[in-house]
Amino acid sequence: MNAVVQPGPRKLSLLERVLNMFTEVRGGEGTTALALAFNVFLILTAYYMIKPVREALILSVPGGAELKSYAAAGQALLLLALVPAYGWLASRVQRMRLIDTVTLFFAACLVAFYLLIMGGASVAVAFFLWVGIFNLMVPAQFWAFANDVYSPEAGKRLFVLVAFGASTGAVFGSFLAGEMIRYVGVYQMLLAASGLLVATLVPGHWVNRRELQSSRRQTDTATSQDEPLEKGNAFGFVFRNRYLLLLAFMLLFNNWVNSNGEYILGRIVKDAAVAAAVGQHDLHVEEFIATFYARYFGVVNLVGMLLQLFVVSRVIKYIGVPVAICLLPAITLGSYATIVALPVLGVVRWVKTAENATDYSLQSTIKQVLYLPTTRTEKYKAKQAIDTFFVRAGDLCSAGLVLAGTHLFQFGVRGFAIATIALCGVWLALSVRLGQRFRELAPARVKAAA
Repeated sequence: MNAVVQPGPRKLSLLERVLNMFTEVRGGEGTTALALAFNVFLILTAYYMIKPVREALILSVPGGAELKSYAAAGQALLLLALVPAYGWLASRVQRMRLIDTVTLFFAACLVAFYLLIMGGASVAVAFFLWVGIFNLMVPAQFWAFANDVYSPEAGKRLFVLVAFGASTGAVFGSFLAGEMIRYVGVYQMLLAASGLLVATLVPGHWVNRRELQSSRRQTDTATSQDEPLEKGNAFGFVFRNRYLLLLAFMLLFNNWVNSNGEYILGRIVKDAAVAAAVGQHDLHVEEFIATFYARYFGVVNLVGMLLQLFVVSRVIKYIGVPVAICLLPAITLGSYATIVALPVLGVVRWVKTAENATDYSLQSTIKQVLYLPTTRTEKYKAKQAIDTFFVRAGDLCSAGLVLAGTHLFQFGVRGFAIATIALCGVWLALSVRLGQRFRELAPARVKAAA
């Protein structure tokens, strides 16, 4: 058995002393944490430049708000094929080649969509499906890499900083999208986003080299962290592990509730855009929708960034993961009760702002922490299955509710909000049980990594 060198505590740099204002950072950890934060910053900047394009394309077609919900079925079917394909590739190549291949594929797709749109092709549904796949697979892959880099103990401390990069990227991407819409147009953002995706490979490779070199100085078995993963079906890893299955269904209900809210908001925004266009003949529906969502995402992400910077680490530290995971479903219960009372655009916008800002900061960080007490193969393969298929299954359930609510029950905004309140109760119950299981599993994994 190879001996592991246990180095003494490293002196904190100026950077690490500054970062300790927000979470506990130890000597030598600051640079890697910031590089990972910059990596996910670029990913989220690219995504929030793409997102208004998606909304403008899909909501400008007849029945766009309903079509958004129904498109989830197509995403789920695509993921049934893509997740096993991803697992097959992950079992055969090193982790950085896996990341390079997936990232460059999505960057090339953005260029292709831009050319199709400029050529007059109708790509609203195809692009919506593609964005739904991209938004899950690429961030899931990044967080699998971050989980692979950090031990459970370090991840609980440092994911707060890494996730701040995501929050900042979302804010910057929303701001940049709003400015690009004004000066260069809507669809040119696709080319800029493609370039940003390619740029994410630079900090990723730097972190990979740095951490592998650091690991080799401590143990000559560290190279196993860069080897292909254990063979096996990604969905099989989920269904064989009760903890992962519980996590999968918690995220399914999380996304089901969120998708219901997005449908409610999209429906109200489309009505407002049509009314505004009637009153102002020089105003286009697509421009109203894209501008609204760029501003809305900007506010959501700014609030989320502030929560990430000043609140999330303290919540995790002082109340713990098991309680923190229950906060968002509790907040959401109150949000939809408010919508039942006042189903108007101003109220729905700010209720969704509170919900999504918490989701993108606290809940986003907690979701990544929940993967820490899992194996390396589970981090890449099972995480892809959960963060893509099971999350999109939540969209599919929402689509079913929208279909039934609009055609069978004639739900208005209040009807959808009441149905969502019931779903929040199930989500909260799953979160309570998952928190209990995390408490049982995490200490054992932390000891094993020590």
